Amino acid sequence: MLRLEGVVKRYGSFTAVKGIDMVVPRGEIFGFLGPNGAGKTTTIRMVAGVLDPSEGRLLVGGDDIGKDPVSAKRRLGYIPDRPYLYEKLTGGEFLRFVAGLWGGDLQAAEERGDALLELFSLREWKDELIESYSHGMRQKLLITSALVHQPELIVVDEPMVGLDPRSARILKDLFRAYVNHGGTVFLSSHTLEVVEAVCDRIAIIREGEVIAQGTMDELRAQLDAGGAHLEELFLKVTGNEDMADVVAGLRESA
Repeated sequence: MLRLEGVVKRYGSFTAVKGIDMVVPRGEIFGFLGPNGAGKTTTIRMVAGVLDPSEGRLLVGGDDIGKDPVSAKRRLGYIPDRPYLYEKLTGGEFLRFVAGLWGGDLQAAEERGDALLELFSLREWKDELIESYSHGMRQKLLITSALVHQPELIVVDEPMVGLDPRSARILKDLFRAYVNHGGTVFLSSHTLEVVEAVCDRIAIIREGEVIAQGTMDELRAQLDAGGAHLEELFLKVTGNEDMADVVAGLRESA
């Protein structure tokens, strides 16, 4: 469903992403992790079509996002980490606006939007201005807007930010149901417990390069860390084992 072939991103003389190759098949929740400054957010924005790569190709369902951006972007929904919305629209107006941009059956899109708003306990706020929404409500509206056109791929950066525990659980279940019906989720989060719990495979990027990739069992085998949780694997592969030792020492002395 998603393929990255030799993807590079440069900013002047600085290379943020250094030739990434990845394949994410249909029906999978794929976790994409990395420390701050590793090139993670840059990669996510290229996958979503917000940034153009300096070299390489990104294909969504076979469509090259560089050569045929409209077709490729129709296949995806993007949930960024910060919900920037049109505050002078109501929630319902915003969803109709987004659905109109995608085209297709607007009535069906509105029905899907209403069902998702109901799921997130946001239906009663549909006719209220977005400026009156809390951060969590804005995040729910953003998630809903990314799903109204039934995308084949969801690209999501920090999906649980601002969500209460009930809504976070609903979103996890929604992602799993979505991939069980043939969708694909490309997910990034600093909440490693969430990534470990919901993702089928995981890639870790450091200094612009993917340095580990696979299922949890495959990552444990690659790193000779049988039984380790994702947090331990992440610290080991990103060179932060010393910090893990310090934390362990503090726990022992507490």
